[in-house]
Amino acid sequence: MSTSDNCKEGASKSNDDVCEVIEKLQHMSTDVNDTSVCANCGKEGANNICNKCKITTYCNAVCKKVHKKKHKKDCEEHIRLATEKHNDELRRAAELHDIELFKQPPPADECPICFEQMPSMDSGSRYQACCGKMICSGCCYAPVYDNQGNKVDNEKCAFCRTPPETSNDEIVKRIRKRVNVNDPKAMHCMGTLYSDGRYGLPQDDKKALELFHRAAELGNASAYCGIGVAYDFGSGVERDPMKANHYYELAAKAGSVRTRHNLGSMEGEKGNMDRALKHFMIAVEGGSSDSLKCIQDLYTDGYATKDDYTKALQLYQTYLGEIKSKQRDEAAVEHENCRYY
Repeated sequence: MSTSDNCKEGASKSNDDVCEVIEKLQHMSTDVNDTSVCANCGKEGANNICNKCKITTYCNAVCKKVHKKKHKKDCEEHIRLATEKHNDELRRAAELHDIELFKQPPPADECPICFEQMPSMDSGSRYQACCGKMICSGCCYAPVYDNQGNKVDNEKCAFCRTPPETSNDEIVKRIRKRVNVNDPKAMHCMGTLYSDGRYGLPQDDKKALELFHRAAELGNASAYCGIGVAYDFGSGVERDPMKANHYYELAAKAGSVRTRHNLGSMEGEKGNMDRALKHFMIAVEGGSSDSLKCIQDLYTDGYATKDDYTKALQLYQTYLGEIKSKQRDEAAVEHENCRYY
């Protein structure tokens, strides 16, 4: 069976044009000459290739010059078909890229204590370096009672009941211990400490980037965003906007709601309103009130429909229904930094 037959049998409708171009190129290359035979004199062992089409071969520069006028039309056709094939491949690659980019991200984690979905906002949860758990604000600040019903000190970890750290050195020590057992959240946390130069650690962008890469390899969405920021602003690495965008997209696909919203904003600034709307809609489903406001603006400006805005409102209400709890509301009232939506 020929290559073109295989292509026709195995390709989808969207690939038919690409297959047709490949068939034409194959047909031309076999009809005009064998790549080891001179197109001018017919001698075998020709290895002087046409500089333009990179297909037709000659014995030497003399044969190439003699055959130039005759070859011109075929050469131009070779180039046209090769360019068409290349453009079709780029178009298909872009389509596949967008299919992956706009897929629904993985569901948010649950709090290991109340088993409710975690809020997307950073203030709605806390990383506990003692046990490596992310715990929602409601469980972190929920009152604890003894056997007699008396309220007791609740400074201990809500999951493992370890007392809180008493110094910056102890905080770093606990996080480093988690890093050593390949905890991706601890790696990202340590990376941010090096990036900001906090808790007595030196400001070190290269060390931060190394930790972000390790965490990203283990699937941490925030770490992908950290790498994107490093390339975006040239922190510890040469500035590269294309790489920055690549890592921002990886962060969004891994479930970073804030990064997904930022991608929508970037597309909106470029005038790509359809793509911006897609990003904002996914971010709203993940709990981004900022994206909901952006969709409202798109609707007001005529770039989104009433149905789009209605769907966004419904998605956001569904999100709130999944994350709201009495404990989280009580924590938000008592602690300003515990607002979770």
